[in-house]
Amino acid sequence: MEEVQRVRIPKGREVLGIVEARLGGNKLRVRCQDNKTRICRIPGRFKRHLWIGVNDVIIVEPWEIHGDERGDAIWKYSKVQENWLRKNNILKL
Repeated sequence: MEEVQRVRIPKGREVLGIVEARLGGNKLRVRCQDNKTRICRIPGRFKRHLWIGVNDVIIVEPWEIHGDERGDAIWKYSKVQENWLRKNNILKL
């Protein structure tokens, strides 16, 4: 069994979210913990490194403009990290 060593916690404006659907290209529909559904993109610097699928838990950074509808996916959690977030009541989706 894999052991959790470090888990990144959202800070500042960042929120946790669960991917509802892949929309093609680098776009995703994400249900965020603040009860908003955002269209998120994977920024260019993460495009090759973040392989995100449906039901993955990610950190979303809302945009300055249209922040309630749009955002950037900046971090993806592994299943072990996701279980740790649920166990410690940080992820409540």
